[in-house]
Amino acid sequence: MIKKTDKIFVAGHKGLVGSAILRKLKRSGYKNIITVEKKKLNLISQEKVIAFLKKKKPKCIFLAAAKVGGIYSNKKFKANYIYENLMIQTNIIHGAYKANIKNLIFLGSSCIYPKLCKQPIKEKYFLSGKLEETNDAYAVAKIAGVKMCQSYNFQYKTNYKCLMPTNTFGPNDNYHKLNSHFIPALLRKIYQIEISNKNIIKIWGDGSPRREIIYSEDIADACIFFMNKKTKHSLINIGTGKDFRIKDYVSLFLKILLPKRKIKIIYDKSKPNGTPRKVLDVSLAKKYGWTAKTSIKEAVFKTYDEYKYRQKQ
Repeated sequence: MIKKTDKIFVAGHKGLVGSAILRKLKRSGYKNIITVEKKKLNLISQEKVIAFLKKKKPKCIFLAAAKVGGIYSNKKFKANYIYENLMIQTNIIHGAYKANIKNLIFLGSSCIYPKLCKQPIKEKYFLSGKLEETNDAYAVAKIAGVKMCQSYNFQYKTNYKCLMPTNTFGPNDNYHKLNSHFIPALLRKIYQIEISNKNIIKIWGDGSPRREIIYSEDIADACIFFMNKKTKHSLINIGTGKDFRIKDYVSLFLKILLPKRKIKIIYDKSKPNGTPRKVLDVSLAKKYGWTAKTSIKEAVFKTYDEYKYRQKQ
């Protein structure tokens, strides 16, 4: 168990999940949270990371720092994704070991599983098949992080846990026109419709791929839950266990956010669909006592409100 006065380091505290973890920790009464700005600590420098961790000596680490992006960015900048993610996670995991920090949560991604994986995806399917080509570099980096945590647990008796979230969205997401994931991309397009007289929305792919989504606050809740939970497993899926087609999300989001507007949806079939289906088996997380709690409607409203607020600043 992590005490409310223990030092806790949140790596990547300004990102989507890292900022959610930081908010959740503060609301839960944790008093000694460590964060550091990029300009003050380059996580790609092993020497600096190890020195920082030895100096601060946190009781536990939430490793949410990563280079992330959507299909376009992952496909075009593979070298950046594999290099930066390998360096960041390797430096923090190895640095934790060197600083004798026994407790760490590594946040991976459901893309570690094979492209044509049997559904729903169980943790035991890890390393059982070929990856999705558009984000294989990022996936390989995350796979290396999982194996590194498992290897350190085996050899050094550490308590490094790997949580694999499904598609995550929420406040403080990345809405870049080319680098965002499908939920923030969709919300950005809906906002552009709201502030204009347009009545057309264009979506990448044919809308048939099935995706599971989860609110970032639920991921943060899972991180703190499993940091304080003794488990036999080092790899645990985090999701809702429910998936829908991209076209279902488009229709639902438009209905929730622009209920009085009639919008024509156009699917750009020249763009890649990505993995045809991806839904996690979350029975292991449920067995340990954790489930996602936020409804899609509530999560969409909160995320969209925060995005609109940022646009007006």
